[in-house]
Amino acid sequence: MPALSTALFLDRDGVVNTCPGDGYVLRPADFHFTDGLFDLMRWAAQMGWKRILVTNQQGVAKGLMSLADLDAIHHAMQAALRQHAAPFDAIYACTHLAGTCSCRKPSPEMIEIACRDHSINPTTSTLIGDADRDIEMARNGLIGTSIRITNSRPDTSSPTFRAPSIPIALSWLQSRHPA
Repeated sequence: MPALSTALFLDRDGVVNTCPGDGYVLRPADFHFTDGLFDLMRWAAQMGWKRILVTNQQGVAKGLMSLADLDAIHHAMQAALRQHAAPFDAIYACTHLAGTCSCRKPSPEMIEIACRDHSINPTTSTLIGDADRDIEMARNGLIGTSIRITNSRPDTSSPTFRAPSIPIALSWLQSRHPA
C-alpha cells in the first residue's frame, strides 16, 4: 500500500483571495489573491504536499451566480496559480444553501472525499481558514494542524495557530516543517 500524502487544505474567500466582505466573488474580475498566497502555494508544492481548496459557495444556490460562473472564477484562479506558483491539485466546493446538504462546512465531508480521492493522511495535513467553521471542519476531519487567519469575525475556535496574514502563517509552517 503506497504511503499517504500530506495536504494543505485552504479556504477560499479570506485566505486564497481577499474577502469580499458580506458579498460574493461573482466573476473572475472580482477575485484578488491575498498577499503571500503564491509563496505559500510554491512552498507547499516544494514540500510535496497536495494543495486542496475547500470552499462554501452558496451564491450558486442563491442564484447570484451559476455553476459556470464559479467554474470560470476557479479556472482563472488556477491559470494564475500555474503562472505564478503552483495550482490546486483539487477544488471542492459546496454550492448548497446552509442546512440543505451534508457537505457544507463545518462538515468534514469535503476533507473526507479529498483524502479518499488523493490518498491523503489528514493527521499530517494542515488547513488554513479565516472562520470558526473552517477550524471546526479541520477538527471534524481529523486534520492535524489548523491555522486561523485572524480578521474582524468572531473567533471562538481553537486552532493550532493564529496568524494575522498568509506570510505569517507560512513562516510558522516553515519553522515546523523545514525543507
